[in-house]
Amino acid sequence: MILAERLCTDDQVARELIETEHLIGILQLKASRLAAELSRSDVWDREGYNSAGDWMRFKCQVTNTVAWDRIRVGEELHRMPESEQAVYDGEIGYAHLKVMARTAEVVGAKFDESMLLPLARETSPGKFYYKSLHYRHAVDAKAYCAEQTELVENRRLSLSTAEDGCLLVSGVLDPVGGAAVRTALEPLAGKSGVGDDRELERRYADALVELACGGRPANLHVTATVETLKGMVGAAGGEMEFSLPLSSSTIERMACDCSVSRVLLSEESVVIDMGRSRRVIAGPAKRALKARDGHCVWPGCERPASWCDGHHLVHWIRGGSTDLDNL
Repeated sequence: MILAERLCTDDQVARELIETEHLIGILQLKASRLAAELSRSDVWDREGYNSAGDWMRFKCQVTNTVAWDRIRVGEELHRMPESEQAVYDGEIGYAHLKVMARTAEVVGAKFDESMLLPLARETSPGKFYYKSLHYRHAVDAKAYCAEQTELVENRRLSLSTAEDGCLLVSGVLDPVGGAAVRTALEPLAGKSGVGDDRELERRYADALVELACGGRPANLHVTATVETLKGMVGAAGGEMEFSLPLSSSTIERMACDCSVSRVLLSEESVVIDMGRSRRVIAGPAKRALKARDGHCVWPGCERPASWCDGHHLVHWIRGGSTDLDNL
């Protein structure tokens, strides 16, 4: 009897939690509408605040991120009425709506709610965000590529020495660079055995040192469709473990010096053909390239050849050969 009562209580707690989160989502919707109205008013300006978001931080006691999320969702609600109703019906959460509002803001007039709402209904908010990036690439690959380029330009890494001689590391990497680092570290950061009681942060630190001292190189696996490789309009982005969707231009750059596995699928996603071709600039070709150029040939760069990778002048995707005349 006690066990049955406990199970009944647990089930009740679960139901109440779901219902409570649903009600919170509806209240967040209301707050978003009000936040958008406030943003259009002059209340925050009359009271001496720099913006509506700034006013909300102090008056509503929320973070800057929450304030602007509320305003953005409220401003975009008129473009996603079915999604708003889906929140009321409990089909999606407010977190899904935040992702959709951000997507609507970025893609502008090309936004199509009907393409995203089915994805929101069948995925968690985190997975839906990932799916929304594929949608953004399909809608405007050029703009998505520009965003990815900006992330690369903003990556930073600082190294400083503490009083005790320890190296302090801090920085931020773009999705592709971060994926490369994680791909290199993950295999080395696993526990060495049953008696390994190191915390994950310690294992990552040990893995970084091991890698710097001559660990194995990282092998990055990128998956993309033929349409994505060709940069065709409407193609989804490529995929790589530990990374966000990749733009077609990023994949083209990464594919310049790589091994390619071809996998052809039927409409039912059944593998009907597999093949492999090597596009790596190595061996005699790389030695000849090093002897010919001596250093990086990019204008203004004189890095030694040992620091450089070979590059196809005409990308092999477009029929370029891996011959010295095209390197």
